[in-house]
Amino acid sequence: MKQIQITLTPGESKRIIAMGVKKLPVIQQALKKGIILITLGSTDAYVAEELTGKKIDQTRYGAGYIDGTTKVVPIDTRLPTIALRDGKQVKDDGIIKEMGFQDVVIRGANALDPYGVAGVMMAHTQGGITGSFIGTIMAKGINLVIPVGLEKSIPYSVIEISRRIGVQRCIKATGLPVGMMPLCGTVVTEVQALTLLGAEDVFPIGAGGINGGEGSVTLCIIGEKADEIFELVQKVKEKKGEL
Repeated sequence: MKQIQITLTPGESKRIIAMGVKKLPVIQQALKKGIILITLGSTDAYVAEELTGKKIDQTRYGAGYIDGTTKVVPIDTRLPTIALRDGKQVKDDGIIKEMGFQDVVIRGANALDPYGVAGVMMAHTQGGITGSFIGTIMAKGINLVIPVGLEKSIPYSVIEISRRIGVQRCIKATGLPVGMMPLCGTVVTEVQALTLLGAEDVFPIGAGGINGGEGSVTLCIIGEKADEIFELVQKVKEKKGEL
């Protein structure tokens, strides 16, 4: 069996993850007949690019970000949420009210714990974007797809974090204080994405880097399509994760 090893920077990981998300059967079905709502977030922006084929300003397609501190994207500079109906882009306009169990919401995360549970930070006291739709998703049984890079792996339970932190519990923060919402859905990391792209086995073997490689993840890939996957990764690297 063929074996390769690859290293992906955070941007390259986001591109690979987005490519994998597009391969999910539930996404393929919704592109043909259904609704896909892509919430604001940096990884979500990559997914939006893959599903629409259009370049997106990733610095504006987000609600919050971390650049050494926790910050929010000013509302007046944010791009509108992208929604697709039968594969064609439409205005959001509260489209989640029309969505059902066959439809999909894409929501990235800030943390991935050892148990495979993803969590998203919330700086808004009413839950922000996540708080506005999570109840509807869980009540209706809408498919929630969570694209998240392995760089966001943390050695602590997301459920426990959500119990222990909160905006009003924090007296000081480097940036904005946050709470955390656990997300229940289909998590897609580099591992799941590369499997969807043809790998028979994928596992991480290292993380981190320097000189622009900070946040990178190194993975081992096994399978008959290893050469094809390596070529795909090389193309992503040539474009530095860009569309």
